[in-house]
Amino acid sequence: MTTPAAFHVWINGELRPSDVPHLSVYDRGFQLGDGVFEALRARRGVGIELPGHLTRMRAGLESMAMALRFSDADLTVGVAALLAAEGWDTAEPPGDAVIRITVSRGFDPTRGIAPHSGGECSVVIQAWPFAPPSPDALRGGIRMITSAIRRDPGSPVAGIKTTSRADLVYARMEADRAGVDDALFLTPDGRVTEATAANILLIRGDACVTPRLGTGILAGTTRAWLVSHGDAVGLRMDECDVGLKDIFAADEAAVCSSVAGIVPVVAVDGRQIGNGLPGARSMAMREARERWIDEFSRATGATPPGIQATAKSSG
Repeated sequence: MTTPAAFHVWINGELRPSDVPHLSVYDRGFQLGDGVFEALRARRGVGIELPGHLTRMRAGLESMAMALRFSDADLTVGVAALLAAEGWDTAEPPGDAVIRITVSRGFDPTRGIAPHSGGECSVVIQAWPFAPPSPDALRGGIRMITSAIRRDPGSPVAGIKTTSRADLVYARMEADRAGVDDALFLTPDGRVTEATAANILLIRGDACVTPRLGTGILAGTTRAWLVSHGDAVGLRMDECDVGLKDIFAADEAAVCSSVAGIVPVVAVDGRQIGNGLPGARSMAMREARERWIDEFSRATGATPPGIQATAKSSG
C-alpha cells in the first residue's frame, strides 16, 4: 500500500486516520464515479477562493440531484481542522497544501445505475503538501497535443466537475504516448475547450483570450480571477470562441488552474507557439497570481488586497 500523503482525512464530519479503510466498496463513487469534487490551494491554513469552489460544487450537486447534509460552514471548518491536524496552517514559514473535497452519492448495494431513494452522500476532505510545477515546466514551458476525445458543449454534464474522469485519463495517456505533457480537448466542430485539468489562455498583442463559458469548459476559479485582474499585467481579457488557428497565431499561450496556477504552453501538436519559449506576460500573470495568493492568505479571510496595489508594491 502506498503511504498516504497526510496522516488524516475528514470523512462525514470526522477526522480519521488516513491509512485505514474508510468507505464501502458499494459506494457509488467507487462503483460508478457518481459524484462531484473540488480541488484548491491552501496557504497559511486559508483555502484560496474556497467560497467560489463551494458555490461551483453546489451547482454540480444540484445538476446531479444530490443532497448534501453538510453546510458550507461545516465544510470550511472541516478544511481548517484537517490543515491544522497536518500542521499545514502555519503562518511562517507558510503552510502550503492542496485540498480536495469529494462528494459521492454514497452507499448503494443495489448495483443499479439509477440512484435509489433514501441514500446519503459520502463527503471526504483530503489534503496533500503543495508541489508547484516543476522548474523545467516553468523555464521551458509545456507541450500539448489535441485529444481524439471531443467535448459536446450541449451536454448537460459539460462543465460539471464530476468524479467520472475516464476521458481525462484517456487524454493523458494519449499525451504520454506522444511524449508531451498534456492534451487539449476540442468540440465536435473544432473549437478549443480546455486541457485535462486547466483552462487555456492565448495572448496576442495586448489581449488575453480564453474560451467562453458554454463551450464545454469548466468555469475555473483561476480563469475567473484572470478575467477580473488581467489588467494588472497590462492585458485586456476577452472570452470568445477559439480555434486551433488562434492558438498557432498567438504570441504566447498558457494554461491555468487552481492548484498549478498559470503555466506556459510552448507547442501544440508539434507546432511552436510564438518563439517557442515561455512568454514574459504569461509569467507575469503567474507572478501576479502567486503574489495575490500570498497576500490573501496573510489576510486570513479578510477582504483580498487589490491586485493593482499588489503589483505596484511588489516592484
